[in-house]
Amino acid sequence: MRGRRRLVRATVPALLAGLIGAVVAAPAGAAEPAAGPEWGPCPADVVAPLVALQCTQIPVPLDYGSPDGAQITITVSRLASTKPEKRRGILILNPGGPGGSGLAFANDLVKRGLPASVQESYDIIGFDTRGVGHSDPVSCGFTTDQDYIGNIPPYAADDAAVLRTAEVAREVAQRCAANDRNGHLRHVTTANVARDTDRIRAALGEEKASFLGFSYGSALGAAYASLFPDRSDRVVLDSNVGDTHLDPDGIRRYALGAEETFGDFARWAADRHGTYGLGATPEEVRQTYLRLAARLDDRPSGGVDGRVFRAATFVGLYGPTLYGSTAAAWQSLLSADAPAAPAPPAPAPPAGPSPQDNAYTAFLATTCNDVAWPRDVAVYQRAVAQDRERFPVYGAASANVLPCAFWPYEPAEPPVRVLDEGPANVLIVQNRHDPVTPLRGGELLREKFGDRARLVVENGSGHGVYAGVGDTPCALGVTTSYLVDGTLPPDDVVCR
Repeated sequence: MRGRRRLVRATVPALLAGLIGAVVAAPAGAAEPAAGPEWGPCPADVVAPLVALQCTQIPVPLDYGSPDGAQITITVSRLASTKPEKRRGILILNPGGPGGSGLAFANDLVKRGLPASVQESYDIIGFDTRGVGHSDPVSCGFTTDQDYIGNIPPYAADDAAVLRTAEVAREVAQRCAANDRNGHLRHVTTANVARDTDRIRAALGEEKASFLGFSYGSALGAAYASLFPDRSDRVVLDSNVGDTHLDPDGIRRYALGAEETFGDFARWAADRHGTYGLGATPEEVRQTYLRLAARLDDRPSGGVDGRVFRAATFVGLYGPTLYGSTAAAWQSLLSADAPAAPAPPAPAPPAGPSPQDNAYTAFLATTCNDVAWPRDVAVYQRAVAQDRERFPVYGAASANVLPCAFWPYEPAEPPVRVLDEGPANVLIVQNRHDPVTPLRGGELLREKFGDRARLVVENGSGHGVYAGVGDTPCALGVTTSYLVDGTLPPDDVVCR
C-alpha cells in the first residue's frame, strides 16, 4: 500500500499537467472611497507579457469583528484603461479556486480575446485573495510525500476506500491546525474576501465596483453583490457554483457536471474511432472508460491507477481543446501491455514542501470555514454509494471525504445569503454542459437572485464561457454589451 501511494503521488501531477497543457465577523459596512494608492512594479513572479500591469498593497483587517485590530495586506494589480476618456470605472476579477492567484488574470483574459471595448471601459483589477500568493499566504505544510492528490477526493470503490480517504483527510486537517501558528487560517472565508473586495474599491477611490468572476469567483461575486448591493455596479458570474460558498451539495454537483459533459467527449471520440479506437458509438466509448478504469484499479499501468485515470479524464472534460490529449492518453493506456503482476512502484519524490501547498491550503480554508461539514464518515459512505450508481463517471470521487470533515475550526458566521433585493445588475453566464459547475448551479443562483439577475445559457461544453474560453459567440455578445453599455437582457437568454 505504501508503494502504491508513492506511485500515485508521483504520477498525478505529471498526468494532469499533460492534459491541462496539451478546481463570527461583524456585519460588513461599506468602506468609503479614499485617495488612490501608489502603484508600482508587480512582484517578479507575476508574468503578464501582453499587458502593462502595476501593483500595490492595500491593508485590511484580519478579523472584521475587530476592524482596528491586526491588519493583513492584499496585493492588487491594475491594467489601466486603454482609453481613459471612455473609462467607466473598475472591473474586479476573480479566476476561481478558491485559491487561484488573480494578479496576472487580466493578461490571461486579454490572451483569450477580452474585447477591446471592455479594456477601454475599465481599469481592470486583479488581486490575490487573502491567504493566497502575495496576500499573506496561508500554509498547511503540505509536502511531496503526502498521499493527497488534490481538492477533489479520490474515487472510492467501496466503503473501505472511503475510510482510507478519511484517514488521509484527518491527517491533513490536523496538519493545517498545527501549521496555523499566526491564527490566520480561520479568517480565510468568502465573506471576508467579499469585504476585502469592497476595501479594494474604497482604496481605489471608486463609488462602485463592477465584477467578473469565474467558477468559485461566481460565489465570491454573489457574496459581494449580496453584502454590498449598492456598491456593486455590473456583476458577471461565469460558470456558477450555485451559491456564495461550496458545501457538500456543491462538490457533489461535480459528478452531475461530469456525467452531463462526458457525452460530449464520447461523441467526439466516437466520430474519431478510426484514429483513437475508443469506440464507434458514444456508448462504446463510455464502456471503454468503465472497463479501463476497472482494469487500472486492479493493475496500474505506467504509473497510472484507476483513481488517477478518472481524475485525469475529469480534467480532460474542461473543454473540447483537451479532448485530443485525453483520447491519446486513453489510447496509450489501452495499448500498454497489462502486466501479470503489479509493476514495481516508481521511486518516491524527495520529501519536501509541495508546490501546491498554498493553493491546497487556501481551497481548504475557504471551503471548510464557510460552512460546517458532516463529521460522521458514514454520511460520506452513504453519499459515495449513492453517487457511484447515479453518476458512474465521477460520483464516487466528488462525494468522498474532504479534510473539512475534521476541520479544527467551526464557522465564525453563517454563509452569506444571496440577496434578492437590490439593483438588477447580475448577469449569470453558463455553459449547458460543464464538468465542474453544471447548468444546475447557474439555475440555482438565478432562482436565489430573483429579479436582480438574468441567466444566459450558452449551448457549449466545458468550464468557462466568456472571453474566448469556448466557442461562445452568443454569450460573448450579451456579456460584452452588458459590461460596456449596461444592457441587461429583459429576460433570460438561451443561446441556440
